[in-house]
Amino acid sequence: MMNVKISDETGDFAEDKDVAAAIRDKHIRAAVTGATEIVLDFTGVRLVRQSFVHALISDVLRGGGEVSLKYIVFKGCTESVKGIIETVVQYSLEAADGAG
Repeated sequence: MMNVKISDETGDFAEDKDVAAAIRDKHIRAAVTGATEIVLDFTGVRLVRQSFVHALISDVLRGGGEVSLKYIVFKGCTESVKGIIETVVQYSLEAADGAG
């Protein structure tokens, strides 16, 4: 299992889509493709932009569908962060369903 501490990359405000894409390409895609659990630890992150979360997970979820969520664990999320993640997960999976 891999653990990625988001605040190490972003500080307390996760907004940079390029950072999110780098985390996705370096860690998340490989974990999901390899059927390995990855923990995305948002401890210390107060706020996220929806565009950050979108860049972080949407492409992986659209490509792999709902089964991808089996390997992605979200930890240490504030209510605000959790709400944004849930929104992005929902529309990414709807897009995946519509594509098939």
